Amino acid sequence: MPQALHLVARPEGEPKDSDFELRPVEARELVDGEARIAVRYASVDPAMRIWMTEQKSYWPPIGLGEVMRAGGIGEVIESKNPKLPVGAWVGGMTGITEEFITNGKGYRVFDARALPDPTWALHVFGATGFTAYFGLKEIGEPKAGETVVVSAAAGAVGSTVVQLAKAWGCRVIGIAGGAEKCAYVKDELGADEVIDYKNEKVGKRLFETCPDGIDVYFDNVGGEILDSVLKRLKLRARIVVCGGISQYNATGEVRGPANYLSLISARARMEGFVVIDYLHRGDEAIAAMAPLVAAGQLKGKVDVMEGIANFPATLRHLLAGKNFGKQVLKL
Repeated sequence: MPQALHLVARPEGEPKDSDFELRPVEARELVDGEARIAVRYASVDPAMRIWMTEQKSYWPPIGLGEVMRAGGIGEVIESKNPKLPVGAWVGGMTGITEEFITNGKGYRVFDARALPDPTWALHVFGATGFTAYFGLKEIGEPKAGETVVVSAAAGAVGSTVVQLAKAWGCRVIGIAGGAEKCAYVKDELGADEVIDYKNEKVGKRLFETCPDGIDVYFDNVGGEILDSVLKRLKLRARIVVCGGISQYNATGEVRGPANYLSLISARARMEGFVVIDYLHRGDEAIAAMAPLVAAGQLKGKVDVMEGIANFPATLRHLLAGKNFGKQVLKL
């Protein structure tokens, strides 16, 4: 019998297995216009940690007892909807569940055979890729020759930002944790310089790698790294606030930027954004990135863990920065 994972307690600090509960998916017959979807892969994202709290966000908190919210992709296994034939692949907010029923509203059908792997619909050609593309292009507004710094550069969004910035003619400095990830960011993704935040002093290395300052900073982590970047801003710099993973498990007050006054002297802009504001322009991002993929200028790396019961461990893996590329859960 298919199962779904429900949130039963609001995590304090790091999410625990006991914060979730597996329950059977309710079995019922389809009515006209519906289809049954078998979820194949679910996206595991840092924002999930925010959704579990009662904190105000761009989406309401997940209610206790509700299925854990998640984007995902799945295959139609039964249908009474001609727009969702058996065998079709769909993407959208599936939740952490092995099966669900939908009338198709809010889900997109895609050709999995046209992708290097079906998981690319969650990565470069999904919300992750759209986050990187629109965040960098619309908020960062990079120009050829400018210096772009990217934190969590080996992660899903960060790795895509690094490659896009290089493709658009920028000088790119990636920040990642550990020798293996740093080598990947430089050797595989093409960053000009890489800073290992686990083994190097970020502020010192930013001074060395960005002697003339930073034009664009794509921030995925917040905290101390953001503070270090704020000290190195060039005139009219832009900071793209995508996430703050360093703060998501905080049990006390979230740490804000201590060096924010640097924005005044640099006449810089620091702007947050959420990808849901750009989802209606997804085809635009795909059209722009597909030629880069074909030319080998844009690669995707996926970190796959398996089994619905392993969702809590997968999320902890991600929040600890242990993932290598886009984190997904195979169901």
